[in-house]
Amino acid sequence: MFRGLYDWTLDRAGRPAARWWLAGISFAESSFFPIPPDVMLLPMVLADRARAWQIAAICTAASVAGAMAGYLIGALLFQWLGQPLLDFYGYQDAFAHARGVFDTWGLWAVLIGGLTPIPFKVVTIAAGVFGFDPVLFIVSALIARGFRFFVEAALLWRFGRPIRRFVERRLNVLVTAGLALLIAGFVVLRGL
Repeated sequence: MFRGLYDWTLDRAGRPAARWWLAGISFAESSFFPIPPDVMLLPMVLADRARAWQIAAICTAASVAGAMAGYLIGALLFQWLGQPLLDFYGYQDAFAHARGVFDTWGLWAVLIGGLTPIPFKVVTIAAGVFGFDPVLFIVSALIARGFRFFVEAALLWRFGRPIRRFVERRLNVLVTAGLALLIAGFVVLRGL
């Protein structure tokens, strides 16, 4: 079912323009887009393991830049852009609880949001709305996103061939599990 899309993604992941797509998706996901950059990062590293660190660095830098954009949406454009985004994705309840999460967890809210399937855009927008320290926000976003993307790249760099064989044999199950994790992130976020 997903074989054609997988093959197409791997083919595109090895092309020079893929880095621009990765940067764009990484930036957008941290501020307004629902698809995580891992969908580009993973096949790009599998397609070109020698560039694993460069790919992870691009993903991290663009994601943190997008996080800063999300923060600015929350801090300066919440009524005009932030609230409509949260309404569009159905994050109203989660956002209502975010104040308590930021008051209680602060730095940990950003770190956990950056590492998990919880939509990072909600964390970035909420950080701006609630006036979370911008320097601490950028540092924690850099740590969380860098850790996530560099660990993924390191695992694929080290175990690329066996992982690729594993993925190709179990593609439908893995895509289904990935979608389930993404949906679980949305559910968890709504329940906060």
